[in-house]
Order: sequence, then C-alpha cells, then structure tokens
Amino acid sequence: MIGYTPGSTIVHRLDPRGKLAVQLAFAIAAFAHTTPRGLAALTILALAIARLASVSVVRAILSVRVLAPFLIAAPLVAAIRLSPPAIDPSAAFQPALASYRVLLVFVVAAAYVHTTAVRESRAAIQRTIPSRPGVLLGVGVSLVFRFLPVLRRELTTVRAASAARLGTERPLVDRIRRLVVVGVNRSFTRADRLSAALSARCFAWNPTLPQLSFTRLDIPVFATAIGLLAAAVFV
Repeated sequence: MIGYTPGSTIVHRLDPRGKLAVQLAFAIAAFAHTTPRGLAALTILALAIARLASVSVVRAILSVRVLAPFLIAAPLVAAIRLSPPAIDPSAAFQPALASYRVLLVFVVAAAYVHTTAVRESRAAIQRTIPSRPGVLLGVGVSLVFRFLPVLRRELTTVRAASAARLGTERPLVDRIRRLVVVGVNRSFTRADRLSAALSARCFAWNPTLPQLSFTRLDIPVFATAIGLLAAAVFV
C-alpha cells in the first residue's frame, strides 16, 4: 500500500491545499471526459504528476489490485449479449475507458499520499473547512490514513496464518467467510485499542498542527486545478 514517504521532490514542497485541489479537479475532469482524447491528455498529466512525486505508477496500480476484478469485469460483462448469445467487442469500449479513468485517479491519489504527511492533510482540511465540521473531517481523514495500513497488515497476517494451516484447501466461499469474520473481529479489537490509546493520550480536537503557507511553487498548481475544472465544465 502506498504511504507517506519523506522526500525533497517538488510535490513534497507544495502546500497540501493545492495538491488536494488538483486531485479533486483531476477526478472531476476524468469523470467528465471519458473519451480517448480526454483520457490521453489526463494520462500525460497523471504520469507527469507521478514523475514529479517520484512515485511508481506500477506500484500505485498494484496497491489497488483488489479492485482489478471489478475493473476488468465491467467491460467483459458489457460485451456479453444474451439474445442471441454473442460477444460484442464494441460494447466493451466505453466501460473499458471508464475503468481506465479510475486507474488514473488512483495514480494521482497515490502521488498525493506519497508526498503528504497525515498531519499536513489534517491541517489542510481544518483550515479549508471552518468550524467543527472541518475539525471532524480532519480527524476522520487522519484516522483513516493511519488505520487502513494496520487493517491491511492484519488481513495479510490472517491469510498467511490460514495458508499455513492448509486453509487454501478449503472451498472458496468458506475461505472468504473465515477471512471476513476474523478480519471484522480484529478490526473491532483494533478500534477499541485505538479509542483507549486516544483517551490515554488526552486526544484533543484542536491540536497544534503544522503551519501551512503558499509559495510561488503553488501558483502553477492552482492554475492546473482551475484549468482542469474549466475543462470539465466548459469543454
């Protein structure tokens, strides 16, 4: 799973609010233009962002491989015709483009996660959205970023333990049921331990967050975000 990695790239030095704006604008543009020409332009932009952030595109895609069956199944299902039974490749074209745009959005999101510390993300959200809603959303985002890798490691441990006990010899449905049950139990246990840890550390709604400031490097970032939004609305 892609996580924050300290570095000195240009994207690392950008204000997180600008990076969030580009990520949101990119997603809007990707869902507004599901055409070969539009996705080709967005592909170039996504590759450029990944390059500037020094994040591997292959690693970013592999980090969401759990979604691969759904992304692959969408065009396959669309190509199947039941009356008469046949395969229509042209019907799979648009769903394939839709699946591809999802991968592009994940690549840009991976670049953001790779270059932005959790505390910076929380500070960006709380300083953008005023009052208690911004604080609540900032806390939620920071907990998700910290909690998801832990849950992923828990599920990996459960799968490894099951395989060591010849769990791979069981029927598929039984393996899925056991993984879900044990995973949910461990998730609730982790959540209880997290709650106790937050209480023991006197969790505060208004902690001292890092200072954020815009620089000249952020000007082209916001210009890119505005351009993507304009392309999504007017083009």
